Amino acid sequence: MPTGMHLRDARQQLFDAAERVLLRAGPNGLTSRAVTDEAGCAKGVLHRHFTDFDAFLAELVLDRAGQLERQADALRAAAGTGTVADNLTGALTTLFGPVPVAIIPLITFRDELRARLRQARPGGGIAILAEVTTAVSAYLADERDLGRIAADADLDSLTLSLVGGGHLLFADRDPDPPTTATVNKLVTTVLAGVLPRRPRRA
Repeated sequence: MPTGMHLRDARQQLFDAAERVLLRAGPNGLTSRAVTDEAGCAKGVLHRHFTDFDAFLAELVLDRAGQLERQADALRAAAGTGTVADNLTGALTTLFGPVPVAIIPLITFRDELRARLRQARPGGGIAILAEVTTAVSAYLADERDLGRIAADADLDSLTLSLVGGGHLLFADRDPDPPTTATVNKLVTTVLAGVLPRRPRRA
């Protein structure tokens, strides 16, 4: 392939190619050669846009983490509507979609990548989990302010349980991701005791 090949929005095309390789082959299969082959371009194209492969991966993770911000905004916008359990069930299913779940082991697999992410986002070495944690915590705080969660609820512990439990559910995708009912069971179990009880009918 000619190294001078022009790619429209080359960075995004390389990110999309890396995402496909990651979903298909996992972290071990994600190499610079695999990415450029998937994108249909010469290997030199990647190195013209990024100083090295870890720099490329860091930008990839930050780009995909940024996409989660829109989903986090949608979750916060749902505060006060529907039920808290249903809102969180839907949000965890979206936030722990195939791409975010595939990126998390990539981050833990590469020490240099974690170091670069910490430089880019202090305290955010595991960028995807950081985004999910921030989204869930902010939503719970909004619902508490609206009186739909107990005023004395420990939001940090609830967030940790929801995010950690959700990650464990979605990380095991053999053969399929968890059902909505399974995710909802996790959410309702975690939230037991902090949601206002409905008055019993006479």
